[in-house]
Order: sequence, then structure tokens, then C-alpha cells
Amino acid sequence: MAAMDGGTSHERGKFQFSLDVPFPSTREAAIALRSLSPDREPRKGGISKELTVSDRTLSVRWVAEEARILRVSVNSFLDHLSLVVETMEMFGPPVSQ
Repeated sequence: MAAMDGGTSHERGKFQFSLDVPFPSTREAAIALRSLSPDREPRKGGISKELTVSDRTLSVRWVAEEARILRVSVNSFLDHLSLVVETMEMFGPPVSQ
């Protein structure tokens, strides 16, 4: 189950949201990171997104100037994350290299 933390940041009224997504293995968390990292935010300003992996957990942190921009970015990310997870489930666990 994913852990979430949302709210208003203390840095000049910006909105922030954090999401931790556990995976069955470190390798699957790394695959998800590589699959989701290329998706840059379409806007040049107003929002930033940081993805990291620690052990079996993919962590994502957004900081946005407007709640609407944050909502759109998080929703889009969750759609992509769902597709990545479904694809990994369909093809089975990754094989060792």
C-alpha cells in the first residue's frame, strides 16, 4: 500500500505532496523509477517532481505553486504508475541479469 503526505508547504505558500510506493523487490522499484523518470512536467514552471528509490520503495515528491497544477500532475503520475505496475504483473517478476 502506498503512503501519502499532502499539504501546504511552509516555503511561501507552495503546495507539496509525497507518495511512497512499496514494491516486492528492489529491482522492480528500480524498473518503475526508470519507466517513470522520463516523464517531465509539461510546464516549465510552477511545479517540480523528484523521484527516488530506497530499497524496495519508490518515493515521489511534488512541490507546486497552485493546487490545480499539483492535482493534474499527481493524477497523471498515478495513471502512468498504474500502467507500469500492470505491465510488470503481466510479464511476471524480472529475471536476474
